Amino acid sequence: MTHIKPEAVRNQSSDSIEKILHLGLLAAQQQDWLLVSNYLQQLPQTKNHQQAKRFALEDRDWQLAFEIALAMLRGADFQHKWEISKLLPLFGENSLGTLITLVKDETIPGDVRWFICQILGNFHREQVVLTLVELLHSTTDRELMAIAGKTLTKIGNYAIDALKDLLTQPEYRYLAVQSLSYIRTVETIEPLMEVTVDNEPKLRAIAIKALGSFHDLRIPPLLITALQDKASAVRQEAAIALGFRPDLCLELDLVGHLCPLLYDLNLEVCRQTAISLGRMKCDRATQALFTVLQLDTTPDSLKLDLVKALGWSELSSAINYLELALANSTVAVTQEIVIVLGRTNKSHLKFQAAKVLIGFWQSQNRLLESPQLRQSLATSLGELGGEWGKTTLEQLTRDSDRKVQLHAFFALKKVISQSEKTN
Repeated sequence: MTHIKPEAVRNQSSDSIEKILHLGLLAAQQQDWLLVSNYLQQLPQTKNHQQAKRFALEDRDWQLAFEIALAMLRGADFQHKWEISKLLPLFGENSLGTLITLVKDETIPGDVRWFICQILGNFHREQVVLTLVELLHSTTDRELMAIAGKTLTKIGNYAIDALKDLLTQPEYRYLAVQSLSYIRTVETIEPLMEVTVDNEPKLRAIAIKALGSFHDLRIPPLLITALQDKASAVRQEAAIALGFRPDLCLELDLVGHLCPLLYDLNLEVCRQTAISLGRMKCDRATQALFTVLQLDTTPDSLKLDLVKALGWSELSSAINYLELALANSTVAVTQEIVIVLGRTNKSHLKFQAAKVLIGFWQSQNRLLESPQLRQSLATSLGELGGEWGKTTLEQLTRDSDRKVQLHAFFALKKVISQSEKTN
């Protein structure tokens, strides 16, 4: 039996092939992988240009050549693994059973399984798609997960069609949805859209998360609808996704749709909503964030995220709200406000932020009894630069706490250095 018809290959005697394989085997035993690669490349291949090239070998020769190639894949360094991964597809579909067994074997080194995933991408077969799908679901190796997803993308429409079929099979539906979420091509949009109304919340959440990465006109309305989903995981993914579409803020009234989720019963939904509203960079969003920040019923863990979101807004109104919050917050929240103000990047807002920090220092607020808060104050004034905070920093260099003195000293040094460069 032959794997390829003899008339489809270059003329090469069986004695010559046997000699090449013998030398290749010796080279493999000596771990001379460059020589192994050279010998394998000398083996006869098909001539048919209309089909993918394959090794044309008798059954026994094919088996030995395949074993030599696998030995190289498992034992060589990264560069030679890369070289042999280009030759392994030439062994054709008869190699699939072994390759699939190896890629599923968790005792096989991760880099070997990584290359096998790449090799499998050359074969458009349902068993390959199913293997990659199962691998995505079972592995905890992020690199292996990433290459499995990329391989499915490489297989392209065939993989998507196969996954659509798997969606109809209850035992594979979860795996199919998860795999479609890894293939970030427009062809996956429609099947994922269908999943957004699935009875299973986990599947709806996966679909919403994946769809959020596409800028397609059909998707934002779906995300807005998902904000009212009964499952908190779905609401959370929808809030996250809309946070990356500030370009649609006014057109679709995203602030109006997101604001109710600041009062969600699920704290993580509230948190992600705050982050998304911060990305809208509009006064209406900052007002909504501040309203929740003021509430006594809002837990400190959420208040910290609200403060960060106000900082990301990069608006004058946000700094005004942070100033108001400084007056009646806990030490933890106050310290976060001080840190966030120090991260103000917009040049036209730096003075406003520094003015708030200086005013807070001059207020002699009882919270300033905390050395950690005074350290943060010094650091933030140093980050903002400018001449505005020099007097305050000079005072902090004489603080009773040694660490506060050091923070103030380095911050003052930074301010002076920046001032000299400007002048």
